[in-house]
Amino acid sequence: MLRHEFQPGRLVTGLFLTVAAVVYAGDAGGAWHTPWFVMIPVVTGGLCLAAAVGSLAGRIRRRGRADSTSPTPGK
Repeated sequence: MLRHEFQPGRLVTGLFLTVAAVVYAGDAGGAWHTPWFVMIPVVTGGLCLAAAVGSLAGRIRRRGRADSTSPTPGK
């Protein structure tokens, strides 16, 4: 199996969409009643948080790559 880069933004997106699916499944199964408008902040908040996490992870990744390729002073 090929190894891949860890992408925390996708992890956050998956978690929030899984939460939304569980809430809808509980509503459909009769465990509780969820108004339709509750999902808007859950999904959009999750997507915004995932974008912020992905952006931060990309910055950290680029910074680490730039640090490792730059010549070290004094050598």
